[in-house]
Amino acid sequence: MENRDITLSDSDLSFLAEVVPVKSERKGKLRLLIGEDEAFRDALIGDDRVFSRVMDDEESFLRISPQLYFEILLRKTRRQLKEAAYTIERSGREKVPVFDMGEVFEFLSRNSVLIYLSGMLASFTRVESYSISYPVRRGIWRTIRYSDLNIDSLKKYAEWVDEGQRLGIYRRIGDVCLFTVGIFPEFAHSSMHYPASGELRPRFPGQFGHTMDEYEREGKKFYESAAEHPAAKEAGLSEVFGLLHDYFNAAKKPLNFLSEHYLHYRRSYLFGVEGS
Repeated sequence: MENRDITLSDSDLSFLAEVVPVKSERKGKLRLLIGEDEAFRDALIGDDRVFSRVMDDEESFLRISPQLYFEILLRKTRRQLKEAAYTIERSGREKVPVFDMGEVFEFLSRNSVLIYLSGMLASFTRVESYSISYPVRRGIWRTIRYSDLNIDSLKKYAEWVDEGQRLGIYRRIGDVCLFTVGIFPEFAHSSMHYPASGELRPRFPGQFGHTMDEYEREGKKFYESAAEHPAAKEAGLSEVFGLLHDYFNAAKKPLNFLSEHYLHYRRSYLFGVEGS
């Protein structure tokens, strides 16, 4: 069964209802229709009038839920990619056209994928940390904190929890990798290369920072681990994780497009990440 979290908040429903030109006495019925009819809901969220309202209103992100905000942008991205001839990839410091639009559009055409990516982007508007205490010797404990925006600390965190609790960590590592190469691709490049020459910086033991290839490899690996975890099937997410593993390169393309065309200077404001 497809897993979809389509619950909209009251502010989401009010925002969407404002866009449809109906009499005020019919707004209540419209709100019910949006909440109950998935096809109508999806069509409305994908309406250009909704997209324009979000882009024209600088405060729209504060008026609606982050997941709805990013779903609106992703549905617009999907329509734009349908008309594009190619996608863009980074090769060192240059951008090159890649004629893989058919695969990218087909991937994003799955509603389960689009809904997942919307929630994933929303999750990065807040960054959390974890603490683990473990005994060093009798009476002495050490506490280590882990950020859920750092794949190295998340991998260490996974070692300290039972297998039954690891699905969320596997998922987050995959998400961090996809988020980085999709929304902040220049971060992966700049953190590992000298800005003037573009050559790789030397690596030191314990140093954070990964190349684009490493993010992609780790992302695929942990989405596969998430897809195979028993809890993923129970949550109805095995198929989505499997698709993210199989089409990781295609998954980053709509995020690249969204980041470059619709987020611009909003990225740091939305995510609190200094990616440029």
